[in-house]
Amino acid sequence: MSKYDKEIKKLNPIQFFVTQQNGTEKPYDNEYNKEFRDGIYVDVVSKEVLFSSKDKFDAHCGWPSFINPINKDNIKTNMDISHGMIRTEVRSKEGNSHLGHVFDDGPNGNLRYCINSASLIFIPKEEMIDKGYKAYLYLFEESK
Repeated sequence: MSKYDKEIKKLNPIQFFVTQQNGTEKPYDNEYNKEFRDGIYVDVVSKEVLFSSKDKFDAHCGWPSFINPINKDNIKTNMDISHGMIRTEVRSKEGNSHLGHVFDDGPNGNLRYCINSASLIFIPKEEMIDKGYKAYLYLFEESK
């Protein structure tokens, strides 16, 4: 029994397949690949904060890609040897949702967190206060 059983029951079929069965959604045919407004991305199950639009880039791979999580303590990684390759799987720490994979081929020597849209909820900057994420507005303050 997980403390997120109620949230898991609310998932649509692709969200369940990706987060609970380690699936992968179709490239380019997903909700957030082309989303570039200011905001944060949270785990669809646990609602824990994962990524910022400030760290998102178009990797031309068909899935949302980020160079860093907002807080590395909110993710965990595992070796994935499925599909005849060795990859590093990325999961949310609290919700244990399968998110995607991380690769070492990001821009300027950074990592590339290649994440399934189905594992995420995008919270636009304008809605962050109303949805309880005011503490993360600092990510979008202009430096002086």
